[in-house]
Amino acid sequence: MATRQPGAKCLEGPDGLNTDGKTMEEKISKIFQDVIGIDADTDRTAIVYSEIPGWDSVAHMALVAALEEAFDCMLDMDDIIDMSNYDKVVTIMAKYA
Repeated sequence: MATRQPGAKCLEGPDGLNTDGKTMEEKISKIFQDVIGIDADTDRTAIVYSEIPGWDSVAHMALVAALEEAFDCMLDMDDIIDMSNYDKVVTIMAKYA
């Protein structure tokens, strides 16, 4: 298996869909649901690191691992540290698409 470099582009097709047919934001939303335990209908603006139950430092690293696995990329350390809320995660992941 090839080693991914930090900042490597994630797998996404020309139509904006990832290889499994979901948009980037759909995948991110599902990852937040699975890792952080939020409901699908949770207001995105309310999803803030250390302010929402379940998103602590341990869950943050699990979130990073799930994002890297789902998008087949390796995130830069600065981006990992910068992931402070849901919208910021979407913005950061768009850089890798």
